[in-house]
Amino acid sequence: MSRRATPPPQTAETLRIDKWLWFARLAKSRSLAARLCAAGAVIIGGTAALRSSHPVRVGDVVEVPQGRLVHTVRVLALGARRGPAPEARQLYEAVLPPRAVAADVEWESLFGEAEDVGS
Repeated sequence: MSRRATPPPQTAETLRIDKWLWFARLAKSRSLAARLCAAGAVIIGGTAALRSSHPVRVGDVVEVPQGRLVHTVRVLALGARRGPAPEARQLYEAVLPPRAVAADVEWESLFGEAEDVGS
């Protein structure tokens, strides 16, 4: 019998990765953030966040795709709401410049052609 690995419980110092990506405007919707996690496209501290409930903490380094670019950011704050873009940008800082990815990556289809990602 195999057991599924469960993420650590949420505490006051953590937030679900899907919520944080949405609050930070790195994903247009929480459902898109959840699909990116399920596809293995979101990396937290070098480990794929395969569940949308994976906790993120201040100081974590997160890699997240937006269209054909992958952004690598450090979490500065967790946030409490999805605010305007200037407020969202205070939740993270860029660790590396965005990098392009190959056109044949598996999760690219999650964005859809008509969906505009980014802030």
